[in-house]
Amino acid sequence: MTQQYVYIVDDDEAIRDSLSWLLQSRSIASLAFPSAEDFLEAWTPALTGCILLDIRMERMSGTELFERLLELGCNLPVIFLTGHGDVPMAVSTLKTGAFDFFEKPCNDNELVDRVVEALEINKARCAATASTDSINSRLNQLTTREREVMALVLAGKLNKIIASELQISMRTVEVHRASLFDKMGVRTAVELAQTLAAGPGIPTS
Repeated sequence: MTQQYVYIVDDDEAIRDSLSWLLQSRSIASLAFPSAEDFLEAWTPALTGCILLDIRMERMSGTELFERLLELGCNLPVIFLTGHGDVPMAVSTLKTGAFDFFEKPCNDNELVDRVVEALEINKARCAATASTDSINSRLNQLTTREREVMALVLAGKLNKIIASELQISMRTVEVHRASLFDKMGVRTAVELAQTLAAGPGIPTS
């Protein structure tokens, strides 16, 4: 898996340094950005980890960056850092998908514990996406006939019934069945069903 980072976005250099040191003390890698614009310029869909984001910054605010990232399809967990007057705003962001918020000054251990949870969630999301991509890649290798045979195998039909419905010989069904099992990396119909249950669904054409 790609290296995870905590992306610290705050226009206060002292806070950036403090958070970087705190995370380093727990062996958590981080990258710091002095503005929302700087992070937005660096962001790509390939980034993994989570974001520690100050709400109130010069030019683009943390909430504006958060909204922009949502528009871009970013699924990195976001933990907002707020001042006392920003709490209602922070609560509002939770309703639109933020992971959590902490009011400054915050308890260091509680903050890092939530960061660790956010990193674990992102790791699980990345693993699920990788699994789906792998299944899609294997599915794309199947021929139209193999997909037809697969759908009937998953419906629990015997080879002779599949042969009758597709109007092909039993031997041809066996060949297609063996080929699709090989391409999907499974040995049985049960394994095939379990593999697809973890992926994007069962294409039938």
